[in-house]
Amino acid sequence: MIKSFLTFPLLLLLFTLLFFSSCNKGKSQEQNLDNFEKDTVKIAINPEKKISIIDTVDYNQRMLALSNNDTTGFWPVKTPYPLPGAVLPYNRIIAFYGNLYSTRMGILGELPKDEMLKKLQGEVANWQAADPATKTIPALHYIAVTAQTKPGKANLHRLRMPFKQIDTILNWAKSIDALVFLDIQVGHSNVKDEVTALETYLKLPNVHLGIDPEFSLKNGHVPGTKIGTFDASDINDAIDILANLVRENNLPPKVLVVHRFTQGMVTNYKNIKTVPEVQIVMDMDGFGSKILKRSTYLRYIYREPVQFTGFKLFYKNDNKNNWKMYSPEELLKFTPKPIYIQYQ
Repeated sequence: MIKSFLTFPLLLLLFTLLFFSSCNKGKSQEQNLDNFEKDTVKIAINPEKKISIIDTVDYNQRMLALSNNDTTGFWPVKTPYPLPGAVLPYNRIIAFYGNLYSTRMGILGELPKDEMLKKLQGEVANWQAADPATKTIPALHYIAVTAQTKPGKANLHRLRMPFKQIDTILNWAKSIDALVFLDIQVGHSNVKDEVTALETYLKLPNVHLGIDPEFSLKNGHVPGTKIGTFDASDINDAIDILANLVRENNLPPKVLVVHRFTQGMVTNYKNIKTVPEVQIVMDMDGFGSKILKRSTYLRYIYREPVQFTGFKLFYKNDNKNNWKMYSPEELLKFTPKPIYIQYQ
């Protein structure tokens, strides 16, 4: 999105957008757009950051603790050590997910700014209390490219959000010292093009990436009518771009979150690259009962190890039909322990 901006009026965008998330269609929201013009960010990159060496003994101990005494040999996964300044496994990330144009894509767009940030800080405190040994930090996980039912001018069934909305999220994150994740739903586009378009922001040390296979429709289907897929090669495209940005700009490692809740959403997982510049989180997406979600975690996250694991929680859809959302204490009993938690 470095050279691509929305060219049609914002009001038309608000009335024509059809957003998708893992379980919800979006509807437009105007109350959170008031601060767009004043919430702008000046991007500054420091290429002279010095690189030291991580404590590998400490790192190994932390990874072993995350494995929760797994005896299968799956966990912890043997991967290259990260560059210094890595977020994981030194921190547990607690993220609020959504888009400012929609009240139904996630908690990030549902609540007014101050109420949302206060709620996020409350969840961070809950997780810190549940696991005092691991520092817990907040994040805003913003959907920067949304899948669309209509093809659009580019005929790609995806819509890139305006930079000023990303700037708003960056300012909000700065106010509580939070990380930012930019999430991509490619539609009929591809990972390489959509990640490259966001390089301006991914050069910032606190900005990381999420990619969503659910909305990658490679066979011409309309997003939302079928569950999409990423191959390891698609994920590796994102890894290559992030790794290059880290090397060229002397940055700490980037975190890459890959959403997943079916077998077919990620193919050839053994071919996913692991490199010192990028930390990969396979995030268990999807809503439902505790039994269903645990089963999904075991089948598609635990049994197909990549590097780190995440878990998604839905304030509304995990509490329907007499279901109850998992608590931090319950999730910490999982093998491996999720190090990235996303609330929608």
